[in-house]
Amino acid sequence: MLFYGPPGTGKTSTILALAKELYGPELIKSRVLELNASDERGISIVRQKVKDFARMQLSNPPSAAYRERYPCPPYKIIVLDEADSMTQDAQSALRRTMETYSKITRFCLVCNYVTRIIDPLASRCSKFRFKSLDQRNAKKRLEEIANNEGVNLDDGAVEALVKCSDGDLRKAITFLQSAARLVGALGDTNGHTGRDVDDNSGDAMDLDNSGTPAVTTQIIEEIAGVLPDETIEKLIQAMRPRSKGAVYQAVAKVVTDMVADGWSATQVVVQVKK
Repeated sequence: MLFYGPPGTGKTSTILALAKELYGPELIKSRVLELNASDERGISIVRQKVKDFARMQLSNPPSAAYRERYPCPPYKIIVLDEADSMTQDAQSALRRTMETYSKITRFCLVCNYVTRIIDPLASRCSKFRFKSLDQRNAKKRLEEIANNEGVNLDDGAVEALVKCSDGDLRKAITFLQSAARLVGALGDTNGHTGRDVDDNSGDAMDLDNSGTPAVTTQIIEEIAGVLPDETIEKLIQAMRPRSKGAVYQAVAKVVTDMVADGWSATQVVVQVKK
């Protein structure tokens, strides 16, 4: 199988969840090999780790009751995450390995860019395209996580997470976790919070009715490196038609302020384009 699509859309999670349903907790370690091809992308990895695992004999299910609960099909699964980072030689070697051990081993390639997978390899796979998550499902999942973790979200915080992550749920969850730690909405293992409520950062933090700090839109935008709408609007207003000298001076002033604040030029261009 070949799973491809934007990052943070559940490609790796899907195949791992499927593997857990097939093999259960006792067999998954012996039946499933997961490799990150971006770290281990050379031909030597295919010839050693992948080939050695592919030709291993299958381990038997522990009991008849276990087989009744989990299907335990007669093959192993090799998951190659970020397979588009593999060299062409490694992909060619992988194709030969897939053909040789197809009876006892199945392969799942996970990548962001399907065009970087060589045709002889891609043609041997069933392709599944993962689209970016729609806002409704992304919001629902983020609210569920926040509720389960006891994180208080200010009005508009979920929308800000979805907007800043641009369809990448993994990135949105990371932003949420970082924001919760920053305001002290999540405690560590000893019950200590990440930041005192009565510190000097109160302008970026709200409290709910119970006195618990809440994650705000401003905090999320700061963590994500997103420029405030007011800053982008200033730049757009400065670029509006007027005399050449006046436009240059106005834009130069706004850009100088942005540089002084440490904003990324790439982020500025992305937001202005949107």
